[in-house]
Amino acid sequence: MSTVATAHGEALPSGRGEAQLVVVEGPDLGRAVRIDARACVVGSDPKCDLVLTDERVSRRHFSIEARDGRFVVIDLGSRNGTVYEGSAVSEAVLTFGATLKCGRTFLRIVPRSAELEVRPSAARRFGELVGESLAMREVFAVLELASRSDVTVLLEGETGTGKELAARALHEQGARRGKPFVAIDCGALPENLVESELFGHLKGAFTGAQGDRVGAFRRAEGGTLFLDELDGVPLDVQARLLRAIEERRVRPVGADAETPVDVRVIAGARVELARRVAEGAFRPDLYYRVSVLRVALPPLRARREDIAPIVAALLRLRGIEPGPVAGAGLDRLFAHDWPGNVRELRNVIDRALALQPEARAFADLRLRVGAASSDGDPLAVRSELPFAEAKQRVVDGFERRYLDELLGRHDGNLSAAARDAGLDRKHLRALLAKHGLR
Repeated sequence: MSTVATAHGEALPSGRGEAQLVVVEGPDLGRAVRIDARACVVGSDPKCDLVLTDERVSRRHFSIEARDGRFVVIDLGSRNGTVYEGSAVSEAVLTFGATLKCGRTFLRIVPRSAELEVRPSAARRFGELVGESLAMREVFAVLELASRSDVTVLLEGETGTGKELAARALHEQGARRGKPFVAIDCGALPENLVESELFGHLKGAFTGAQGDRVGAFRRAEGGTLFLDELDGVPLDVQARLLRAIEERRVRPVGADAETPVDVRVIAGARVELARRVAEGAFRPDLYYRVSVLRVALPPLRARREDIAPIVAALLRLRGIEPGPVAGAGLDRLFAHDWPGNVRELRNVIDRALALQPEARAFADLRLRVGAASSDGDPLAVRSELPFAEAKQRVVDGFERRYLDELLGRHDGNLSAAARDAGLDRKHLRALLAKHGLR
């Protein structure tokens, strides 16, 4: 995440932005091309500006160009036609958000993102987020701007960087303060319950639905819905989520009618969603809808100058005047890489206070940092991380160690290793590739 924030056209302070044509459904999901005053040709010919592998797409299917703030689409004599809103068009003038169909491929006109340049905020905190570093004061400046409107925000950052704190502060400093703030960890939901949690369900809609349930969208009515770990939403649910965000209407599982909702949506992700789009694991149209304003929260190791003020703030929240945050204790905190970020730092402070309830200042604390992983054990339990991530790290560590020893015992013979492990050969090959062992 090389920039503090990026914005798509509708969120840029100037109100303008460049455009791109993105494949949102079809064999080439995620491919995109810039739209400008030069005619851009779409087709299956390798010489086209946007090359599609859909066999129903003509070699030169249609062209598109930007003209006076609009987009002119011209069909180039394609055999299956260029379709807009259910009708074949020979020429059409479109706007942002328009979706075209050619063959089995759907393409949407969306704003291109641009780096958002802001002056660092003079503030040293935003809600419960604390920071004196330039990186965090730039983040504060963007969040201050975002709190003045209902713009949809995507918060990206590693576990523990404060995405939920940022979302809550956006809510509390915006016009929706006093209304509900609902946070949903999409990555922790069982796949078969994601729709029910988001949209609700009626009694008897599925096995185990013993009563009606109001979904997160309706629970957040009038307020803010924070969808954390958005990359954990299954692809088949992403289409319904996009519709709910765009139209602000939801249909509970098992219901026939839709219900209007009034919510501001803020999304969070541990990974760069643009990368998941390129991998085909996340719908590009949903990505462009939630990343109107994208903010990257820096990891704690990239802003170590914030450790002392964060520690001071944590101690004050616990009723302790910190005194000088300096000396050997601070040196120990500086030396750690903080894979769990601010959440891990908070746990370190809480652990020290639990072991020394008589402590009255930072200098009184005997800090134990990184004890879970200091022995280099890949199977060590990382209690400072969320349950799902801590579990996944243990599973990954076990898989790497098991596979490495398995291959070594069979001198790299994949077939023999698969037989010995009781694994399908293709599955074993996939696991080896996952851990970079093959």
